[in-house]
Amino acid sequence: MSESKQPSVLFVCVHNAGRSQMAAAFLTHLSEGRVEVRSAGSTPADAVNPAAVQAMAEAGIDLSAETPKVLTVDAVRASDVVITMGCGDTCPVLPGKRYLDWKLDDPAGQGVEAVRPIRDEIEGRVRGLLAELGIEAA
Repeated sequence: MSESKQPSVLFVCVHNAGRSQMAAAFLTHLSEGRVEVRSAGSTPADAVNPAAVQAMAEAGIDLSAETPKVLTVDAVRASDVVITMGCGDTCPVLPGKRYLDWKLDDPAGQGVEAVRPIRDEIEGRVRGLLAELGIEAA
């Protein structure tokens, strides 16, 4: 990545309804627009997990208008860093990309009590990613 180019991160999970949505929202919020953020799923759900929406609202971030998106090769191609969360086998691997696999519990079918620790783990990892990218978190 050159100094002048804004870094780009893609978060990928199976349904793009929980983990990847929360990670993208945290990165968007904490980077204050200094990182281009995408999220997608290998098999997108119809809607974002309501428990994830509620857990993020408790953190002051509104996910209610987000919708799951399908993973495309173009999204991977357009990203500098690709972070998978339980779907690494289905993510296209392209040369020149940095791949990370974050092992996180799946919030699917869980209540907000179970999603809160996942949310908090994701926030910590996103803060670490920002530090690696040399970007101060908001």
